[in-house]
Amino acid sequence: MLMLRQGVVVEAGDCPEQDLIVELADGRHPAVADVGLVGRCEPGDTVIVNVEARELGLGSGGFDIVHVNLTRGLDGSGRPGAAVMKLNYSSIQHATVALETAPDPPGEGGREPGRPAGRVGVLALHGQLAPLAWALAEARPGRRVGYVQTAGGALPGSHSAVVRDLLARGLLAAHITAGPCYGGRDGDAVTTIGAIDHAVGALGLEVVICGPGPGIIGSGSTLGHGGMAALDSAHAALALGVGTLVVPRISSGDPRPRHQGISHHTRAVLELVLARVDVALPPGVDRPDWGARHNWRGGRADLAGYAASGLPASTMGRTLAADPVFFAAALTAGDLLARSS
Repeated sequence: MLMLRQGVVVEAGDCPEQDLIVELADGRHPAVADVGLVGRCEPGDTVIVNVEARELGLGSGGFDIVHVNLTRGLDGSGRPGAAVMKLNYSSIQHATVALETAPDPPGEGGREPGRPAGRVGVLALHGQLAPLAWALAEARPGRRVGYVQTAGGALPGSHSAVVRDLLARGLLAAHITAGPCYGGRDGDAVTTIGAIDHAVGALGLEVVICGPGPGIIGSGSTLGHGGMAALDSAHAALALGVGTLVVPRISSGDPRPRHQGISHHTRAVLELVLARVDVALPPGVDRPDWGARHNWRGGRADLAGYAASGLPASTMGRTLAADPVFFAAALTAGDLLARSS
């Protein structure tokens, strides 16, 4: 059974994904309300929250989630014209207007002849999104860049403050949610391949960044982690004939041996992907022996410039100074995408 508890909202913020303090039987705890799904909460509202992530002591997701607002959340009317379910067959299933439900353009497989090919950057972690987007804009201003949020981390499109910041700064031109993810500013797609196709076709984006939302799922095993979503994203881009660059997860400061150097997450993806891809290789890192069948590309990584940008400069509690190569990999990828798009 779900770990649901009843409480009362005592504090409520104003963000699109609302930060709350909720009084439960065991005290006051932080909670989040996905406004697009359950509506806004106000102090004094009676709510039901899911407390399981907090009980498990999860890192970035260790807070309560509002399941329903009993005071003002029982009169929702859904979205006009919506016909495709997200989170289907769960108690929070809801209909959306899927991007793929529009009529296909002319051409084989629904793809318009002469459509710009674009480039796809495949992320291992959400923390790579900001440095990649910043480096791309620094190297080649004016490029139309979008973000496709995939499975592997947070599912709500509203959950990332980084995405909101990048959109506000003009470093992203679009945000699409794909697969089980929902609530993208520029639409929801049934599949990642459909999202990429829409991004380079209907939206005319020159670069599409694909990767999970915040809070990657992990298990310590070779295949059971959210980073494997990168395999699906790479295959989708390759199938569409779009140039594909994988951004490796690399660390010089992670205490876990499996993530030191090039992470086992990235190695698993690159060993399983069915075709050759480009891989960003930051300065000072050598190509691994096991990666010989791929194209490892070197590029610039302006760590000082990024540190001064005001964008997030920490990963899993480690600062840029404590783990520079993590950020260097994403910065190199942005430089490479700028020069090849």
